Amino acid sequence: MQGKKRRKFYDKNVIVETNMRRKKPQNVYAFIDNQNLNATIQNLGWKIDWRKFRKFLSDKYKVNQAFMFIGYVPEFEDMYEYLHDAGFNIVLKQTYDMTKPRSDEEKSEEEKAAEKERHIKGNVDTELVLWAMKELPNYSKAILVSGDGDFYSLVEYLEEQGKLAKILTPSWQYSGLFNRFESYIVRIDKCRHELEYRKRPNPHNQPAKKPQE
Repeated sequence: MQGKKRRKFYDKNVIVETNMRRKKPQNVYAFIDNQNLNATIQNLGWKIDWRKFRKFLSDKYKVNQAFMFIGYVPEFEDMYEYLHDAGFNIVLKQTYDMTKPRSDEEKSEEEKAAEKERHIKGNVDTELVLWAMKELPNYSKAILVSGDGDFYSLVEYLEEQGKLAKILTPSWQYSGLFNRFESYIVRIDKCRHELEYRKRPNPHNQPAKKPQE
């Protein structure tokens, strides 16, 4: 019959399956060079609140897995547990002592004053790259948190694969090798007001109020 509109019938299962494919959430993984991030920020005179930082990654970049790579030092076990509780997946790398024995004559006064300080380095670079590659099938986008040019090849590869989301550098002092990826770079030092650790005042240490006359 002319003029009568024909109904269009669709397979409901096909529609549901198509919608599921379209709405599949992206997995965003962050790979964090703790040594580079922590040392750079502290050299700028402030400390990161790690719980705030984890929330920052989640809220701003939809990060659902945040891997933090740290050189292992036995006396810092409590810190590793705290970071884990804050929402980070902690990957520990064996460390080695960088302190080289020297005679007193070779040491400056400043070096003598800091003699008790141990200089520990854990080479987390290779571990971070290894995990980023191992987890490659599991994430849609990756965020690198570091300003270290040793990760140039990883960044280049992630961009080629269409999986590079951002490079979060601690400050303006990042490797010149990252200049070609400038459009991906976000400086963490510019987010200080959001991420800085601030001690909460202890109410027990507050001066007693003077009684009203």
